[in-house]
Parts: sequence; structure tokens; C-alpha cells
Amino acid sequence: MSSRDLLLLSSLLTLLLCLSTSSARHAPFALRISCGARQNVHTPPTNTLWFKDFAYTGGIPFNATRTSIISPPLQTIRYFPLSEGPENCYIFNRVPKGRYSVRIFFGLIAHPNFDEEPLFDTSIEGTLISSLKPGWISHGEQAFAEGIVFLTDGSASLCFHSTGHGDPAILSIEILQVDENAYKYGSDQGHGMILTTTTRLSCGTGKPKFDEDNSGDHWGGDRFWKPILTFSAGSDKGISTESSIKQASIAPNFYPEALYQSALVGTDKQPELEYIMDVDPNRNYSVWLHFAEIDTSITDVGQREFDILINGDSVFEDVDIIKMSGDRHVALVLNRTVAVNGRTLTVTVQPKKGKAIINAIEVFEIIAAESKTLADEVRALQTLKTSLALPRRFGWNGDPCIPQQHPWRGADCQFNQTKGKWVIDGLGLDNQGLRGFLPKEISRLTHLQSINLSGNSIRGHIPSSLGTIFGLQNLDLSYNFLDGSIPESLGQLTSLRRLNLNGNSLTGRVPPALGARLLHRASFNFTENAGLCGIPGLPTCGPHLSAGGKVGIAVGTVLALFLLVMLLIICYKRRQNIIRAQQIAAREAPYAKARTQFARDIQLSRHNSLGQARLAAENGPSLLS
Repeated sequence: MSSRDLLLLSSLLTLLLCLSTSSARHAPFALRISCGARQNVHTPPTNTLWFKDFAYTGGIPFNATRTSIISPPLQTIRYFPLSEGPENCYIFNRVPKGRYSVRIFFGLIAHPNFDEEPLFDTSIEGTLISSLKPGWISHGEQAFAEGIVFLTDGSASLCFHSTGHGDPAILSIEILQVDENAYKYGSDQGHGMILTTTTRLSCGTGKPKFDEDNSGDHWGGDRFWKPILTFSAGSDKGISTESSIKQASIAPNFYPEALYQSALVGTDKQPELEYIMDVDPNRNYSVWLHFAEIDTSITDVGQREFDILINGDSVFEDVDIIKMSGDRHVALVLNRTVAVNGRTLTVTVQPKKGKAIINAIEVFEIIAAESKTLADEVRALQTLKTSLALPRRFGWNGDPCIPQQHPWRGADCQFNQTKGKWVIDGLGLDNQGLRGFLPKEISRLTHLQSINLSGNSIRGHIPSSLGTIFGLQNLDLSYNFLDGSIPESLGQLTSLRRLNLNGNSLTGRVPPALGARLLHRASFNFTENAGLCGIPGLPTCGPHLSAGGKVGIAVGTVLALFLLVMLLIICYKRRQNIIRAQQIAAREAPYAKARTQFARDIQLSRHNSLGQARLAAENGPSLLS
């Protein structure tokens, strides 16, 4: 082959490589956090990278005790004592829009004085996905919570909610992007739903499986498969193969090939297979069933047929794996969504020909994603949290209204049907030791009907922006350290029925509009404010000036003082100049007198000479001897 041909072949190979590279799918977004770690960590056997835990949340880092062999081998943990509030969250930004598998591993604090089994709830994007039950540390598959969720706003929030039994302790967090159509069920993609993993079973094997451990495609999300050797002792048997399985790791779910290389089959005595699991009642579940014909005794269509029942209801009939998949050693996946009223979910594989077989089972609970609180109102509450120096025990992390089982303490929520969002309609923070001041941003809570901040140590003025919360019915700011005047804008609150401003240091005239409201059965209390006046029960006001008049008087007074000071300075400098001139004149008086006498002698001398000249002219020249 000539050098020209070699060059042409090299160029062609380069072009093909470039085309294949450009057409290859980009790697999915993956974020793994080793909670409490100060350095990045790699774990065997896959050399998985876990990023250090920095600036995502509060809490306290500590040494960890793993609760299960399936937990990643990490040495640190982050826990959240109740003193930091009942709700604590990890917030991750710059997460690309997409569908994600989110998994949180729980652990124990490596210290003998801590509770060995904390119980708490976990939420993703404000939707509750997990509630730890007593005894979870004895069941490896309960050492984590997992949900498949759409993330659309560029961030992800994972919150942990105390239930009064121990401090939430988190070992690791994984946010792994999966295919947009992964685990699609029904007619839509489930954008408003979250799938939480109830169980994943790999049948006929005794080894725990992660996709990563079995060289699974990264777009599968690195799922965990619990091994199960039997559904019921003596009723089935395990089989396996080393042959390759076709149509396994394909879009959109990308199941690992190893999942189909083992299975459970019925026996001559018990040809039927039945799996029973505990579930929460009155929920919807998405059931995924996996099959591959790996039994050497089955070689052709029609040799094995079966029906599939879920809780006694037939969901698939006359299933023939070879017929439906196209061949032996080819993956087949069947999915059905069912409503479960009781506390158990039973999957039955009922043979018509041959014996039953199944390779794997997945069960997800379908949870409607919670509607969030209006973003502007969340920001207003966060500002209020800072300005009032809200104690750490309140927490106020995550979303104020969701999960509905864990709303923020002191914030009352109401669902707004028009906006499809939660709103804040009440603040009850009385007698909580609050300090600081009321920010003007409180007016962003436009749906407030009641505010009670009495019995605290709040200082400063009452913000006039309160007058823009037109639905406000009750306002109690009594027994604080508020000063200044009552804003005229409060008179615009036509819905106001109860106003308590007593026990402060307010001054000035009560706005006439508020005074007039007393005739409409409103209950107002302005007592214990030494400087207030203008309505019955308060001192009579003197000549009242408007705010503009007060400003004019203040400006005029300052101007008059300025002119007076300037006049005094001018008079002072004039007096100083006079005194200085007198002092100079006094010092130079003797010399001035001498100069004056000398000038007079000269003038007399000139006068005498002129007289003599006149006489000479009259009498003629003098005679000289």
C-alpha cells in the first residue's frame, strides 16, 4: 500500500472516529456527596468518586458507623441536632433540567452517647418519600431512600424532618441523571409524580447487585437489586446462566445484563410462583416484572405459558417469553400500575403450560409531587427570619408549607386554587424571644390574614408597607419596643378587626382613619404608649402638624441656626480686626508724635523763609559787611 493510500485510510478512520464521537450520547449528570467529608473520596470496588460536603447545608459533621453492607464504605456522616430546628435541608444548585434518580443513605453517629436508631422523615423537592420505621438498621435495603423525580428549576432540595426520636444522620447523597422516559408509565411521563422505590428484587441469586458493580450503563442510575434465593422454602428453585442476554441494557431503562442471568422457577410440586410484600394502604403502585427464558428445558414457543395476577386480579394473560421477546436469552419487561387498598401486594405467576419463571421484580409507590409555596412569599419569610433573628430551633429551612406533615412552625399555610400554590395566611410568633426589626418585605406576604408578634423584643418603626396587606384582619404587635408613629397606611386596612399596639413606645397622633374604625366594632388597643394621643382613652393632642410641616419646621430651625452662627462669626471677626488695629496704633504712638513735630518744624521754617523773601523784595537787597 502506497503512502498516499495510507494517508487516505488514516483520514477516513479519523473522520469516522469524529463522527462516532459526535453522535455518542453525552455522559449523564452525576453528583455524589460524602456527607461530613472534608476531602473528596474514592470508594472500591468501582473507584466511585464522592465529593466533599461543603456549603450545602448546616448540621454537624462526625465519624460514621455504616448500618449495612450495601451502604457505600464512607467514614463520615452529617447529623442535624434538634437544636438546629426540626427541618434541615441540602440544597444543590446548577442541576441540569431532567429526570433523576435521587438516593440518600442513612447511617449512625460513631459515638456511644447517641441514639443508635434515629427515626425521621425524608423529602425530595418538598414531597415526603420516606419515613424510617423502628428496626430499620437490621434491614439493609431500608438503609436508604430513593426516588425518581423530574428536576426543572436548576436546583434540588433534600430535607430531613425530625419526628422526636433521635437526630437525622446522613451518610451520603446521590443525584444521578436517567433517561427522560425512564420508568414511563401510563399515557404521560409523570412530570407531576415521584416514583419511590418500594423494592427491587433480583431472583435466584444471593449476591447484592448494583448496576455499577455489573458494568451497567450509567443512564440506568446505578440501581440496587436485593438478592432473593426463594419466595418460599421448598416452593421454587434458582437457576442461572452465563450466556449473554439480548435487549437488556437498552433505552430508556438500561437494565444490567446480569439481572436476567438468574431466575426463580416453580417446582413439580409447586409450579406456581407467588411473592407477597408489605405496602402502605390506599396507594398506587407501579409494578415492573422482568423475564428472560434461560431455562435449558425450554427451547421453543408454546412450551411455557402463564398468567400474571396482582392481588388476585389478572393483569397479563398467556405470557410466552420466547414468543413475546423473539428468542431465548432475550429480555422481556412488563409493567402495570395498580391501586392497593390493603397492606399487602401479591404478585402471582400462574402457569398454564410448564412451570412459572421470573427473573426480577420492581415495585414503586407513585406519589403526587407537592405543589410548592409561592416563591416570593418564601423569600419574604427568609428575610423575616433574618431580620427578627429567629432562634435556630425554628429551623425554617426548605419549603414553609410542604411536606404538609412538616410545615414551618409559626407559619400558617393555605392552598390557593387560583395560583395552584401554597400561600402564607398567618404568622404566629408570639412570646418567642424575637429581636431585631420588622422589615418592609413583610408586605410581600400578600395573603396574610393574621399577624401575632406580641411579647417579643422587636425594635424600630412599624413599616408602612403593612398597609398594603389588604386582607389583614388581625395585627398584634403588643409588648415589644416599637417606637415612632403609627403609619397612616394602616388606616387603609378595611378588613382589620383587631389591632393591638399596646405596651410599646409609640408616639404621635393615632391616624384618624383608624380612630373612625372604632365605630365599626373593631377592637383596637393603643394603651401603654406614653406618646400616643388623639382618640378616646388617650391624651388630647396639641397642635398637630403634618409630617411635611414637621419637616419644614426642622429645616427652618436648622437654617436659622446656621445663619445665627454665621452672624456671630462675622461679628467676632469684625471685633477682632478693630482690636488688632487699636493695638497696632498704641504701639506706634511715640514714633508718630516725633514724625508729626518734625513735619511742623519744616512747615514753620518754610513759612519764615517765604516771609523773609517777601521783605527783601519790598525793602531791597541786604547790605553785607
